[in-house]
Amino acid sequence: MTSRTLNLDDRLYQYLLDHSAREHPVLAQLRAATSGMKHAGMQIGSDQGQFMQLLVRLLNAKRTIEVGVFTGYSSLAVALALPSDGRIIACDVSEEWTSMARKFWAKAGVSSKIDLRLAPAQQTLDALVAEGRAGSFDFAFIDADKPAYPGYYERCLTLLRKGGLVAVDNTLWSGDVADPSKTDENTVAIRAFNDLLCKDPRVALSVLPLGDGVTLALKL
Repeated sequence: MTSRTLNLDDRLYQYLLDHSAREHPVLAQLRAATSGMKHAGMQIGSDQGQFMQLLVRLLNAKRTIEVGVFTGYSSLAVALALPSDGRIIACDVSEEWTSMARKFWAKAGVSSKIDLRLAPAQQTLDALVAEGRAGSFDFAFIDADKPAYPGYYERCLTLLRKGGLVAVDNTLWSGDVADPSKTDENTVAIRAFNDLLCKDPRVALSVLPLGDGVTLALKL
């Protein structure tokens, strides 16, 4: 028995995928299409996508937010898990990347569930608050520019209902957050964000060693 998380080497990680991952065919196609792109490392893994689907189902979520779309894998995963009347407000600024996302959303038959808003995410989130939609969302996923994480988090927390969940990606940042010698902008930003959440009494918190680190914050 151990109190530490098991180290996953390549062989054990493949075993994990072989014995748990149930990737929708269109998700697999999107992952393959993204793999040759310059920024392919920004895409979440199939195990993380499936975990997010499980969270959405556990929450009985219908109204969700995504900050940072890239080529649309995470939004497609969530959309597939939502009921027919579920909706995602997806925030991004890249027409190039999200044009690929749109194609695969359509191929999977979930385009009607995804409201893509091409604008700075903080503007989109502020507009939702201004529309009176605070406290009306069930789930939010944040995976965008790291220095802006605190602003995204605060807005998403405002928009979530009590018992709603924020999931934040890349919070272990390849382990660099635990290395004091790493002082680049993104590492410093994520480290500060992690410190902020650790002390936030408004949420119940768990940091998972899934993918590049996923933090879950449940609104109390």
